[in-house]
Amino acid sequence: MPAEWAPHERTWMAFPPPNATFGDEGSSTLEAARSAWATVAMTIARYEPVTMVVQSGRGAEAASYVGSGVTIVESPIDDAWIRDSGPTFTLSSEGLAATNWIFNGWGAQSWATWDNDARLALDVSRRAGATSRDSALTNEGGGIHVDGQGTVLLTDTVQLDPQRNPGWSREQVEAEIHSQLGTTHAIWLPRGLTRDYDDFGTRGHVDIVATFVRPGVVAAHRQLDPAHPDFEVTNELVGLLRASTDASGRALEVVEITAPSVLEENGEWTDYSYINHYVGNGFVVVGTFDDPHDEEALAALARLYPGRRIEPTDGRAIFAHGGGVHCITQQQPRVPLTTRP
Repeated sequence: MPAEWAPHERTWMAFPPPNATFGDEGSSTLEAARSAWATVAMTIARYEPVTMVVQSGRGAEAASYVGSGVTIVESPIDDAWIRDSGPTFTLSSEGLAATNWIFNGWGAQSWATWDNDARLALDVSRRAGATSRDSALTNEGGGIHVDGQGTVLLTDTVQLDPQRNPGWSREQVEAEIHSQLGTTHAIWLPRGLTRDYDDFGTRGHVDIVATFVRPGVVAAHRQLDPAHPDFEVTNELVGLLRASTDASGRALEVVEITAPSVLEENGEWTDYSYINHYVGNGFVVVGTFDDPHDEEALAALARLYPGRRIEPTDGRAIFAHGGGVHCITQQQPRVPLTTRP
């Protein structure tokens, strides 16, 4: 699996349908989600092709949000977090490949439906012209991050979740991950952010906590306010990352990205994070929160991704439904000319 900063052929997204997380047709919450997703899609489309998967029969409706610059395809879908329900694209000597993980609604969550989304990865793989591989592991794309040089980040509460992979050991998970992604070394974090274990959470996705920004360098979420439960969580996670090595044996350099200053939203702890950004061809889309820490985070990411334009977008309407910019996007890597069939 190439690193996210490697060249892309396109970005895949999914258009929010009416459901338990977004709200009913005509609701203000569904409208806000669709507008937020459309803004991200149109931003990315200025840099690389975007394909939006839309619930069957709703293509024209989606097109009214995103315009002609985004390709619309219709398919049965239940939700719009394509990082998780879509395939994980890889490259092989024969060209584009894709892993189709088992998807069961983030560990069979009570509010989730996934009959259609469980088949979405195969559908997207076929549309992309990828050689598909079915995995026996229940997993989501938001539960992994790779450096493109053999290292993968995982969390105990996702890959070892008894509602996802009952009876699997760390060794079995690693063997399957390495087989599918071409990685050789896993760094395990014990958990994710506190809010991610509430309703509509993923039980610990790594892509809101830490991400590789280049080989040997990880950006990590850091909560500095002791009043927030993530103060202790991120202290532990940053410490573990600093003590870790990658597949080549080098100690990780960890760059801390301070959490937004707001601690609660509607009476619940926030999990607002700048880590959940998306890197593409010449750009980085970053959720912002009308927060005093926004500019500091954007400047830090600009230093971490030299040569890429930082594109801020309002992340609150996305986080309100349980995720961020990274969760709603999925990269299809460009196949180098030397490996194309």
